[in-house]
Amino acid sequence: MDVPLKVKLAFLLRPESYPDRPTRVKAIETHLAWVFLTDRFAYKLKKPARYPYLDFSTVAARRFYCREELRLNRRLAPDVYLAVIPLTLKGLSELVLDGPGESIDFLVWMRRLPQDRMLDRLLAQRRLEERQLKALAWVLKDFYGAGAQQDWDGEGYRSRYREAILTNLRELRSLGFKNGTALCEAQLEFLERRADWFDARAAAGRIVEGHGDLRPEHVCFEPPWPKVIDCLEFSRELRLLDSADEAAYLALECQYLGYAEAGRRFLELYAQVARDVPPPRLLDFYLAYRATLRARLLLSRIRESAASVWPRLRRRAARYLELASGYTRRMQAD
Repeated sequence: MDVPLKVKLAFLLRPESYPDRPTRVKAIETHLAWVFLTDRFAYKLKKPARYPYLDFSTVAARRFYCREELRLNRRLAPDVYLAVIPLTLKGLSELVLDGPGESIDFLVWMRRLPQDRMLDRLLAQRRLEERQLKALAWVLKDFYGAGAQQDWDGEGYRSRYREAILTNLRELRSLGFKNGTALCEAQLEFLERRADWFDARAAAGRIVEGHGDLRPEHVCFEPPWPKVIDCLEFSRELRLLDSADEAAYLALECQYLGYAEAGRRFLELYAQVARDVPPPRLLDFYLAYRATLRARLLLSRIRESAASVWPRLRRRAARYLELASGYTRRMQAD
């Protein structure tokens, strides 16, 4: 039976809907999901969304990707991701969480993490310690080492960047960001001029299945080891990347928040513990590419967002493009 999303949301907003009987429920809407926070747990309901890069439009698809989210996130946060639970319809109208009846949707059930230990919060409060960054570097080094190395040749690796940069170029042009053209063209030129660097990364087995969305708000320094949540579950292709690229992405996001020194130090510590020191200009390419991509993704949301949020999206995108410009200039310094 097809139950409207607003009915599901209304049910999940009521504390009595949950088996642990919380005192209150807080709902957070993201681009692709609703997250319901109770006193101790979080319950994530995927939106019935469909885009060129994902399809959550059916109950079966949402069940599959909930299971993927559980499986993939247990790699870096095994005690946080608890289960996938059904939202069921009992009789003709009674909704039940993880109860008898027809399964009309599925949720990822998680333990809530202490917000005061999240990386973005520690940065904002100036409480981040170097030992924490080093512990994260070790966790990621072991994570990448445990994953299967991807058997890609250099051309295959470079072709994926080429396609993504061309997509960035088209989108930024269509949305009126003319400065994106020069950035993308410089990245394409670097990709060809330094093809040997990309080929060497692929040959050395540095292409791995990573997290895919390594941002400060996804890192928690809860003892005894750092945990990383909310990986990119809907596309294995986008999780396949150079481990140094993913480390650089976290550094970029730290800089975007205003903490460039923390990002720089994390990259240094990761290079030390992983014994992986790519050419500095290659890291600049990764940083420039990631910043340009983030700008494009923000701007693409304008088409589906209320006009009231357009200025904020454009300001955020402009900030990423500013960062991309700085890294592009460094990338071209050789």
